[in-house]
Amino acid sequence: MLDKPVFKIGMLGLGTVGSEVARRLEEKADFITKRTGAKLELKRVLVRNPAKPRAYSCQPGVITTDPYSVVDDPDIDIVIEVMGGYEPARSLIERAIMHKKHVVTANKLVMARSGYELLRLAEQNNVDIYLEAAVGGGIPLISTFRIDLLANEIQSITAVINGTTNYILSRMVNNDLTMDQALKEAQEQGYAEADPSSDIDGHDAVYKLAIMSSIAFGIKVQPDQIFREGIRHVEKEDLKYARDLGHEIKLVAMAKKRNNSVEMRVHPALIPLDNPLAQVQGIHNAVFIQGDLVGEVWLSGPGAGGRPTASAVVGDVIDLVHSLKKNVVNRIPVEFDDALSLMPHSEITTKSYFRIIADDAPGVLASIAKVFAQEHISIASMIQRSSNAHDQSAELLFMMHPAKEHNLQRGLEMLKHLECVRKVCSFYRVL
Repeated sequence: MLDKPVFKIGMLGLGTVGSEVARRLEEKADFITKRTGAKLELKRVLVRNPAKPRAYSCQPGVITTDPYSVVDDPDIDIVIEVMGGYEPARSLIERAIMHKKHVVTANKLVMARSGYELLRLAEQNNVDIYLEAAVGGGIPLISTFRIDLLANEIQSITAVINGTTNYILSRMVNNDLTMDQALKEAQEQGYAEADPSSDIDGHDAVYKLAIMSSIAFGIKVQPDQIFREGIRHVEKEDLKYARDLGHEIKLVAMAKKRNNSVEMRVHPALIPLDNPLAQVQGIHNAVFIQGDLVGEVWLSGPGAGGRPTASAVVGDVIDLVHSLKKNVVNRIPVEFDDALSLMPHSEITTKSYFRIIADDAPGVLASIAKVFAQEHISIASMIQRSSNAHDQSAELLFMMHPAKEHNLQRGLEMLKHLECVRKVCSFYRVL
C-alpha cells in the first residue's frame, strides 16, 4: 500500500465515542493528512437507527444499517469498531479480518474474551488489530506495553482503571454521600449507565485487566477466571475510617507475575495515602507498572468518555496508516506463553482490614484474637472506634499483617459465628 493515495474507513457504531471519532476524521481531515501523509476517507458508518439524533452528523451517503456493507466492502481498508457489546461486534470484527481488513477497536469485552483468537486470525490474514482504546481511554497503555516497555519483563500492574467507581467512591468520602446518592449523581453526570452493574460489580475493570495482562505477561486468561469483587458493599463509614488510618479505598485491579504463574484480582482495597493511586480522584484512572529494567512507571489521565477514547481510536488509525504506507503489518506481534497459569486466588497473600461490632465485655478481644491466631492471621493494630452503653456493644477496627486468602476467608466465617461478635461489618484487603 506504499503509494495508496486514499485510505477508506468503515465504522461500526456512531454513539458517544463513534460520534467523536467521525467528527475528528471529517472535520480535522487536513490535520490528519499532515500527520499521515495520506488522505483518510470515512466511507461508511453503521448505525441501528438512522433517524436517531446524534452528537455528530456524518457527510451525506455515509450512514448505513447494513453491517456487511462495511465489513465486506473491498474498497474499505480499515474498520473501526465502536459499537460495544460482545455480539454482533465479535463476529463483525472476525468477518472484517477474513476480508483482509485492518481493525481498530475500543471493545474491551470482545478483546478480553476473544482477543487471543482474533489476534491470531489477524496474523494469519496478514492484517492488524489495534486496541489502545479498549483499556485506558485516553491513557496510552497498550502502546506502553507493546512498544515503550518491550525490553522489560513486566513484574506487576496495579491500577485504578474504572472511572465510574472512582467517581462514586470519591464523592462518598469527600461529600459524605451514600452509595445510592453517589451513583445517582454519576448517572446524572453521564459517568454511569442506567444499568451500572458492569462498572460497580467490577466487570469492566476485569476486562481491562485481562487485556493488559495478556499483553504484559503473555498469559491466556478469560475474564471469568479472574477474582472479582465490586463496590456495592462499600459503606461511607469505612471510607472515613480508612482515611483516618492513612488510607483511601479504591476499586483496584492488580496483576503480579510470580515464577510461572500470575496473580490477578479486582476488588476494593485500602491504599496508603502516600501511594499515588490513593490520590486519583473523580473519573480519572491511573496505572502503576513495574518492569525489571525501567523500574516504576506511572500513567494517569481520563479513562473514559467520548473524547479521550476517540483520541485513542484515531491515534491507532494514524499509527496503522503509517505502517500500511511502509507495507508493514504485525510489526510487534502479541506473544502468548503457554507455560504461564493463573494463580489460585486462595493462595494469594494480602494484608487486610476488618470492622466488627462485638459485645463490650471482658474476654471479647481474647476470643476474636483466638480466631485470628487459629488461622495464622497476625494483628497489626486494633482501634475501638466507639462503644454503645445502651446495648453494650463496641465497634472495633483491625488492621492485619499479610495472610493467605484462604486463611482470611476461614477466619471471616468463624468470626461471623462467634457468639460475642454481633456483626462483621466489613472486610477489605489492603494494598
